[in-house]
Amino acid sequence: MSKITFTVVITCLFVLLGTREFSAQQKSMAKKEQTLVRPPYLKVGDTVAIVAPSGILKNRTAEIKRAQDLLNSWGLHTVLGKHLFADGNHFAGTDAERCADFQEAMDNPAISAIWAARGGYGTVRIIDKLDYTKFRENPKWVIGYSDITALHNQLHVEGFESLHAMMAVSVVEDLSEIKETVQTFKDALFGKPLSYTLEGSSYNKPGTVSGQLVGGNLSLLYSMLGSKTSIDVSGNILFIEEIGEYAYSVDRMLQSLKRAGYFDNCKGLIVGDFSKIRKNTTPWGTSMEQLILDALSDYDFPIAFKMPAGHEDDNRALIFGRTIELAVGKEASTIKFRN
Repeated sequence: MSKITFTVVITCLFVLLGTREFSAQQKSMAKKEQTLVRPPYLKVGDTVAIVAPSGILKNRTAEIKRAQDLLNSWGLHTVLGKHLFADGNHFAGTDAERCADFQEAMDNPAISAIWAARGGYGTVRIIDKLDYTKFRENPKWVIGYSDITALHNQLHVEGFESLHAMMAVSVVEDLSEIKETVQTFKDALFGKPLSYTLEGSSYNKPGTVSGQLVGGNLSLLYSMLGSKTSIDVSGNILFIEEIGEYAYSVDRMLQSLKRAGYFDNCKGLIVGDFSKIRKNTTPWGTSMEQLILDALSDYDFPIAFKMPAGHEDDNRALIFGRTIELAVGKEASTIKFRN
């Protein structure tokens, strides 16, 4: 190969690589500017469907009745999934039954929101069977947490906002015990602006950022990795919570996500409740906060602890897909949702 030919080839390669890099930057910018579809906020007279896409609702009729009463007190109507109390061993009916109930709620134009009765496990078994054709014509709020993270992931990929909030079986007899949980759920449903001031923490990693809020239960985010419904965290602010895991298991999930590049372009992290962490015969040796900081020590994005959301009674509502302003400090952190 002559020197002239070699020079031309190298020049072309640089141009091609530069074009690809510019194209990737353009795609990244376009993604950051993307606004997700916001379902209409609820108003008096609207109807909410209560369905069970996951675990069985054995002996839970009292909680469901209380959930209906709560919605009725807000001027809303309720309908129950046909198979809500079905017995499918671990699940609330067969995969086909749970999917049919959820699909019916998605397709029915008279329904304004879909409220998961409970979590547990099972949503991932039906999400690939759901058809969003009619949902796109008439989007509605999908509400839940924990196992419902699978649906939040899928809805984000489909281009819709969703609501991480209490589930139907969370409604207790004395609502004063979960006052903030209920109030923020109602505020989010009816379109009242959400903002939170979090208790400070010496573990907080200070900084101020803005971006779309995504995330949910850490185990579910980890289990979705590599699938078509895994969340792209680039340019977004991630929320995580967990229950019933060993510390080493939490570390393993974070390390696996990290190795997959999950956090590479993350703008910030909000840490919710890590509840009922199991004790291992070999102690981990640090707090859960320090475990998280150590796992993510390679990144400089701000990290806020003490978000009251997850598997505790105080479970404040979060709108996934909505842009938030996050300001993290040692003394306090603030979260403000844009309208």
